[in-house]
Amino acid sequence: MAVINLTAAEFEKTITDNEIVIFDFWAEWCGPCKQFGPVFEAVSDKYPEIVFAKVNVEEEQELAGMFQVRSIPTLVFMREKIVVFSNPGAIPGNALEEGIKQLLALDMEKVHQDLAEAQQQ
Repeated sequence: MAVINLTAAEFEKTITDNEIVIFDFWAEWCGPCKQFGPVFEAVSDKYPEIVFAKVNVEEEQELAGMFQVRSIPTLVFMREKIVVFSNPGAIPGNALEEGIKQLLALDMEKVHQDLAEAQQQ
């Protein structure tokens, strides 16, 4: 799947219809964001089963606030509607791919169990 430009209006449908979504929060004026954009797109070509979503923080302030984005670029990895990893700052393509491999290897049953236990406390 190609990289999509995600808006708040499409957010719920996107995370409901897709098991894994990786968000790149960015802005047009951000130099590191512009440098990271091609890396994000190149890696997205290798994982067609994952949704790679770019979120312009200037246009989608509600989403940026929801994810508590304080600096850009910020990457957020979501699986089964759970944020499992967030990273401020651009990362190299190999680090992005390693993060994706770890995301794919997660035991989501355990993640859901741990989350439920944490919410009970």
